Amino acid sequence: MHPIERLRYVARAGGADPVDLVSEAAHALGSFADDPAGLVAAARRLVARHPGVGPMWWMCSRVLVAAVPEEEAWAASADVEADDTAGVLAAALPDEARTLVVGWPSTVVPALARRGDLEVLAADDGTGVDVGRVLARVDVDVVDVPLEGLGAAAAVADVVLLEADAVGPDAALCAPSSRAAAAVARAAGRTVWLVVPVGRALPGPLWDACVAGAVDDDEPWEAGADVVPLDLVDRIVGPGGVVDVAEGTAPSCPVAAELLKPARTPGSHRP
Repeated sequence: MHPIERLRYVARAGGADPVDLVSEAAHALGSFADDPAGLVAAARRLVARHPGVGPMWWMCSRVLVAAVPEEEAWAASADVEADDTAGVLAAALPDEARTLVVGWPSTVVPALARRGDLEVLAADDGTGVDVGRVLARVDVDVVDVPLEGLGAAAAVADVVLLEADAVGPDAALCAPSSRAAAAVARAAGRTVWLVVPVGRALPGPLWDACVAGAVDDDEPWEAGADVVPLDLVDRIVGPGGVVDVAEGTAPSCPVAAELLKPARTPGSHRP
């Protein structure tokens, strides 16, 4: 595939799994290794089209500051593909725990599928993705929870599991309704774990840009994502295990200043 066509494909791939997005983006960015200006423009376009995907910011920032961008793109892709956060989570969950999940957490679901002793409360986040059906096929005890029952489910769950699409110094970007679930769980004295796979923890400037692109301050309820304050979270689950919030949200990439400038759109020109 021509580099420009691959870039367009990745830029338009809405709703894809972050691991797949990073892999395709690595191919796209690697094609611009001999074109520094084109590399910057391509990276800006990718994060502009996927503002709420933490691994995209993480990978693009790593590539832009690297001495050998093509090698860094492949290294970032390999890091994401080798992530075993799902395995860590599967091993760490308490025996026979009643566990609440919201939406389709792409790392959490495979972890739950490995544990036949759990009772999973699968809350609908309005996207229509049927987590309950998927888990039921592998003999997991699962209960579908309608959106109006989210608060009641959070109040009785042993563990509320949220997955971060991105996480910054003081909050995480998660599936819609995640903030409500975490707040109710905290008020009810329940445990909230935030799952942070490889590539999701961002330094402050990238986090700010990520949230600004993904969530409209004037109408945050239309964003298709929730900003969850980290003070509602008890523990972080990541590739290194179950750790405290500060350790689990430490930034894992540099800040590429070029990403903080707006991407040029077709027909735009320099002043």
